[in-house]
Amino acid sequence: MDRLVNRIRANAWGSLTAIPELLGVAPTGEPQAELWMGAHPGAPSRIDRGRGPCSLVELIAADPEGELGADTAARFGPRLPFLLKVLAAEEPLSLQVHPDAIQARHGYAEEEARGVPIDAPHRNYRDSSHKPEMICALGDFEGLVGYREIAETLKLLDALDVPELAPFARALRNPDQEAALRAATTHVLMLPARLRTGVVDAVAAACRRLAANGSPYAEACAAVAGLAERHPGDPGVAVALLLNHIRLREGEAVFLAAGMPHSYLHGVVVEILANSDNVLRCGLTDKHIDVGELLRIMAFRAGPVEILGPEPTEADPGEQVYATPVADFRLSRLRTTSGREPYLLDTAGPQILLCVRGGATATGADGAALDLARGQSVYVRAGEPRVAVTVEGDDGLVFRATVPCC
Repeated sequence: MDRLVNRIRANAWGSLTAIPELLGVAPTGEPQAELWMGAHPGAPSRIDRGRGPCSLVELIAADPEGELGADTAARFGPRLPFLLKVLAAEEPLSLQVHPDAIQARHGYAEEEARGVPIDAPHRNYRDSSHKPEMICALGDFEGLVGYREIAETLKLLDALDVPELAPFARALRNPDQEAALRAATTHVLMLPARLRTGVVDAVAAACRRLAANGSPYAEACAAVAGLAERHPGDPGVAVALLLNHIRLREGEAVFLAAGMPHSYLHGVVVEILANSDNVLRCGLTDKHIDVGELLRIMAFRAGPVEILGPEPTEADPGEQVYATPVADFRLSRLRTTSGREPYLLDTAGPQILLCVRGGATATGADGAALDLARGQSVYVRAGEPRVAVTVEGDDGLVFRATVPCC
């Protein structure tokens, strides 16, 4: 087992206080958006096994089977399949989508062949991996996730009564759902620059009206109006009208498949994802937007968002897992163990433990123990003979990230 030293990534949308509070340190005065735990080259965790600090990327590359286990190394190659984060959004993130596995491989290879520098602002693919992800709320959370049912969106557009959105509404009335969503999204993203401000201003005014009059769409409209204030003239504001507005409470989670448009508006979550940093943006940002590539990878599927709760596992009913349909990651949580035996971890695959409340102690077969305070994390290599975890505190909580079937 190894204690992780993790990097914090700063973005303008990040919270000034949430991550410092989690780590028990003083705020820096700058927004701190993401705490990364894992082995992505963009911000790898570091460990020290007595020979000096090294990155988890270097450690795994030197002995993939020893660190990941033979099964995980065979399935995913010499890389940790997942990335764990704490994400703290004070302001909305850009409206974005992530590629599937085939899209990521082809996109990355094509940009490499063209010689696009990996850190170029207009680069779409930073790596060759897909990026499904799941977020689990650590408190109240607000976001936009996936396309809303078209019939509901048409009701919203009727209530908004914005003449500038008439072509948008006509596109949505196509009985072919995928074609309807594609046409409506394309119409907004391809608006001439001279028309965008007028459309967004009209949308914002109508949304403020519905937000103030007790409409069934009041919360969603308030969110869109807030986006318009922060991003005047941005076509992503109109795209946001197509999306499900969600609120999560502590412990609730949402899985986001490849191609699903989303924006996290406000709140703190634990996020687990495939080990990738591929993001294609479609609005609410000053960063590069490649409309053609975006429309190629976006999944034009509508429907309600499934809110996930933790379910007990067969191996240990005290461990609660969030079910996901991907092979790259598995997220579960361990709660205070007072009055029960410690959690005994299956260590066939690699894992990361993150303490978010209370404290915890991870003990190996040799009796060596690592104490985890709030905000601290530990990496457990595959094949550790035995790891027992005790979670402490009135409401102690540890998240466990690993690989399914390991």
